[in-house]
Amino acid sequence: MKFAMHNWMRQEPIETTIERLHRLGYDGIEISGEPTQYDTSQVARLLEKYQLACWGSHSIMMPGRDLVSEEASVRAETVKYMQACVRMVHELGGSIFVIFPSECNRLARVASPDQEWAWGIEGVRQIAEYAAERGICVGVEALNRFETHFINRHDQALALADEVGPEVGVALDAFHMNIEEVDPLQAIRNVGSRLIDFHVADNNRRPPGQGSYDWKAVIRTLTEVGYDSYLTQEFVNPVDRTPLGVRKEAGSGEVSADMLKFLQDHGSGVISAEEYDESVRQGITYLKTLV
Repeated sequence: MKFAMHNWMRQEPIETTIERLHRLGYDGIEISGEPTQYDTSQVARLLEKYQLACWGSHSIMMPGRDLVSEEASVRAETVKYMQACVRMVHELGGSIFVIFPSECNRLARVASPDQEWAWGIEGVRQIAEYAAERGICVGVEALNRFETHFINRHDQALALADEVGPEVGVALDAFHMNIEEVDPLQAIRNVGSRLIDFHVADNNRRPPGQGSYDWKAVIRTLTEVGYDSYLTQEFVNPVDRTPLGVRKEAGSGEVSADMLKFLQDHGSGVISAEEYDESVRQGITYLKTLV
């Protein structure tokens, strides 16, 4: 297996991110689904300079991005946004794009379950067809019930993928599985060969090894189903806003108001470069003892 990491959790120059991943022994990056923020020619040069691969990207479902919105214009713009993400992955030589269909932190449906399901199928189909033309594999990700009302478990993600076609896969996230799945290991087995990406954070969403997850069993099960691609870290360090806290939020700096809210909605915030650097190191150091 190889090691990658998301980068949405800390807003910083992309060279800072790529240099850190190279220095700490990562193989690739799953670059944030914000294509307007990146000059792909520049990013490609940096990846070559630091001998890192682009594994893929994933949708960042800010307000106004929603494949199951009641507004047809929002659904159409979300498809265009995700197609732009796919183009970015293609230009960077990546392989996958992970789709979460609904706006993050929208917890109530806006239409009947059947109608939202139909909208989800329509949107994912358009993105999958666009991606297939560019050699990019797409997968549907499930998030926990506290971040969405739509697609919380592996069986739901599989069902939506099946409605579109066998070329659509599933992305699993250990943190979300810990909340929603009766048996996370069985969920991995059930997805099997349809697994296109595996996101890594411990049960408390800290870096792997800092919670209660049995990572040996997780990696053994991934190997059992034939998954030998990237383990993509997506830890979200909490910010303790009580007098007991040792993790405090740093100044927001250049972080946009929308992204700051996104981070805070995930129980985090702007953490220091030193803390982030150490967490990135701890995560891969731990995983490498198991693989």
